[in-house]
Amino acid sequence: MDILRKISIQGYKSIKKLELDLDQINIFIGANGSGKSNFLSFFTFLQKIYQQSLQKYVAMKGIETFLHKGSDVTQEISAKLSFPNTNAYSFTIEKGDYDFIFTEEGLWYDNPYMSNPEDIASLNTESKLKNNSLPRSKYIQKYLSQIRKYHFHDTGVNSPFNKESNIHNDIYFLYEEGSNLAAFLYHIKNTQLVTYNIIIKTIQSIAPYFRDFYLLPEESGLIRLKWQSNYGETIYGVNDLSDGTIRFIALSILFLQPIPPQVIIIDEPELGLHPTAIAKLAGLIKSVSRRGTQVILATQSTDLISHFDAENIITVDQINGESVFERLNSENISLWLEEYTIDDLWKRNIIKTGQPNF
Repeated sequence: MDILRKISIQGYKSIKKLELDLDQINIFIGANGSGKSNFLSFFTFLQKIYQQSLQKYVAMKGIETFLHKGSDVTQEISAKLSFPNTNAYSFTIEKGDYDFIFTEEGLWYDNPYMSNPEDIASLNTESKLKNNSLPRSKYIQKYLSQIRKYHFHDTGVNSPFNKESNIHNDIYFLYEEGSNLAAFLYHIKNTQLVTYNIIIKTIQSIAPYFRDFYLLPEESGLIRLKWQSNYGETIYGVNDLSDGTIRFIALSILFLQPIPPQVIIIDEPELGLHPTAIAKLAGLIKSVSRRGTQVILATQSTDLISHFDAENIITVDQINGESVFERLNSENISLWLEEYTIDDLWKRNIIKTGQPNF
């Protein structure tokens, strides 16, 4: 899979100007309000651009909320996405009276002989990328069409995990809040039994009482997530599991699915997880990255970052209302790493960036 190698953003929310190299695994850590979630939300913004639904999305949120410090300070948002095969995509959108206008949208083939983009749109209210037939556009189209941004925060009685889903229609990819978990898992069990069994074993490694899922659809094709324990034949619902276990189940399915998306973006996946489960989560992230999926996540968990190399970690600070991003480097902290782990250094304030402000 082609991954996004570099991203440049200007004028978006708390991001005044950013140029950041990306890797297979990218873990953003910082205090609340530092801008981690704003960076992740930019990928939703990209999705809306690609899906030609930007104006509807902006109307729902309010145009001022997207511009860095509002339109009194910022009038336009621009970005460039660069890939390893020298292909790139860029756009600039400017605030109009009621919506954004594309003043530039282009495809790049970065080499010494071509320094300007090939324009695909100008003065439009929606992107033209999705319908573009230029050969180099297929790389960008493939990446943007496979962005999946997840958050598994809601585990209450009416959570998405407790919803019915359809075994015929809701099986093609895992929905961002996990509302089709039952149908998606049912499909895996019936088409990829080896993968299904790996998922079961992974769940059992942190919940030994868990025996298996009880996946029996109704005649209508609707199915709800249920399970059984090792201590009887009672059939339980999702709400009979702890919040942390529900989230870990969703994370296991997300990262172990047979054909993962090209990029997985997730905010605070460690919420509610026991340290043992966090260690398992780190292993799942590494495993899916080895299969070619790019992982971009935000966290405040020192337990989670302790399982990764310094180069996987980007600290985020907000200084004078602007988000500042810095990727760690093992060479710069090599002497410290002889005695301490990454999470130790962050806790001890030796890594000074990305720290909470009290």
